Amino acid sequence: MLAVEGAQRSFDPERIVVSKTNLKGHIQYANRVFLDLAEYSEQELLGKPHSIIRSEAMPRCVFKLLWDRLLAGREVFAYVVNGTKNGNHYWVFAHVTPSRNGKGEITSFHSNRRYARPEAIAQISSIYELLLNEEKSHKNRKAGLQASTEKLDAILAEKGMDYDEFVFTL
Repeated sequence: MLAVEGAQRSFDPERIVVSKTNLKGHIQYANRVFLDLAEYSEQELLGKPHSIIRSEAMPRCVFKLLWDRLLAGREVFAYVVNGTKNGNHYWVFAHVTPSRNGKGEITSFHSNRRYARPEAIAQISSIYELLLNEEKSHKNRKAGLQASTEKLDAILAEKGMDYDEFVFTL
C-alpha cells in the first residue's frame, strides 16, 4: 500500500484546481480551490516553487516525464498526489500545458487539476509504490530515477500502451 502523508483531503468533483507557474516552476497564480485544498494562503504560495506541495509518495520519474514533456512544448496528463501545508495529502488528475507568447516561445505553464476518482487512485497507487520502491533501492538518486523510469517503461510495454493511453484507461 502506498504510504502517503496525513489524512486524505478531497474537493468537489465539479471544481477545478488551477495554478500557473513561470518557466522555473514558481507559482504565479493559484485559485481559491488550490489554496484551500493545499492549506496555504496566497501569500505563502505566490513566488514559491510548485514543489512546495510535492508529496514524498510521488515518484520522481513521473515528475521527470512531466517536465520533459512540458519543456518540449507538449501537454501532459498525470495522476498526482500532493502534500499540504498541514501534513495531509490530496490526489488530482492534472492537465499541464505550456503557455506561449506571440512568437510561440514558452513563457509559463498552466495546470488544471480535476478530482481523481478513487478507482483510478487505487490503480495508480500500486504502480507508484513499485516506482518509489525502485527509486529508494538505489543509493544514488540519479540511478534510482533512471531505474524507476525504466520500470515505468516496462510496465507500460507490458500493458501494450504508451503513457497517455495508460493514464486515460484509469
